[in-house]
Amino acid sequence: MSPRIAPLLCSLLLLAACDDSKPEARKADPAKAEVKTENADADAKQPDAKQPDAKQPDAKTEAQPADAKVEVEKTDEEKAKEEEERKARLTKSMAELEEWKTSEQARWSEEVEAAVVKLIETEAAASEAIAAILASPHRHPDNVLRDEQRHPAETLAFFGVKPDMTVIEIGPGWGWYTEILAPLLAAHGKLVVTDYDPDGPEDQGQTLYARRFQAFRARSDAAYGKIERIVQADPKTLDLGPDGSADMVLVIRGLHGWVNRGVFDDNVAKVYAALKPGGMVGVVQHRAKDDAKVEDAAKQGYLPQPWVVERFQAAGFELAEASEINVNPKDTKDYAEGVWTLPPTLTLGDTDKDKYVGIGESDRMTLRFVKKAP
Repeated sequence: MSPRIAPLLCSLLLLAACDDSKPEARKADPAKAEVKTENADADAKQPDAKQPDAKQPDAKTEAQPADAKVEVEKTDEEKAKEEEERKARLTKSMAELEEWKTSEQARWSEEVEAAVVKLIETEAAASEAIAAILASPHRHPDNVLRDEQRHPAETLAFFGVKPDMTVIEIGPGWGWYTEILAPLLAAHGKLVVTDYDPDGPEDQGQTLYARRFQAFRARSDAAYGKIERIVQADPKTLDLGPDGSADMVLVIRGLHGWVNRGVFDDNVAKVYAALKPGGMVGVVQHRAKDDAKVEDAAKQGYLPQPWVVERFQAAGFELAEASEINVNPKDTKDYAEGVWTLPPTLTLGDTDKDKYVGIGESDRMTLRFVKKAP
């Protein structure tokens, strides 16, 4: 190697190592935060409980084109530091969960419980029932604030959710949609959610997710006692119960996690199997530009809509309809910290907070697929 080239190449490698090891800013708020890998919600997920099996870029040691990004494998010291930081964030989130449980115990009064019972006992059409649920005091105040940007009444009407359905919610997160679906389905339908083991290892994000949902359900047996849980063995093995058992499957802001774990097609096939003939899938997903590279977009929490449609169609689904209910043209989709830069996560904290609050939540595709007859 030329003596002039060697120092330059070393400098490039050192710079790449510094960029790759930069710690990610995280905001641990159990009532609002979202995670970069699907637990779902996928709704309000923990950014600090990073999935342990998330793919890391491979080290590239051979010659690269001039415009190629040079990636260097992290040192053992850097890996150990990141793991220590991850565990510290997880411990903090566990403590915040206990605080949340205490505050919710105080908020959930006899009046709130009575309101939920009345909701469940009142016979009404789907639209009327959903409207009553959205106005009910059982909903967490932080969740109510998101209605303006998440359009739950319009979204559930678009999906065609009815009170007598069996609905599987994949990755309920902090239960943003569960809070609505559980009372809606309690009397005549069934709500099934994917979950993890709350007695799992203390240093794993899945255990936090499970304890979070456990705390969510414990507030009210009337509201949430009939929810059926399917405990997952691990994030890469999706279990949705018996084949042909569901009228509808909902995947809300979680498909990017399937891509990141390399299980997208496998999971779509399992969704297909879980549905009855003519069953439906409701998808809400942060939307990348149509020509975005799928793997890169997924790491930022986004996916291109044409690709999502194509993969579902390849699995045997028919796209019944696409909606712009959750469109946001202000979302430029080019943030260093991905979609989590935007509300409700606001990963950067107070840095440019007004700017990102002004943008609002992400631009999202809203899709309804139907399981075609074999």
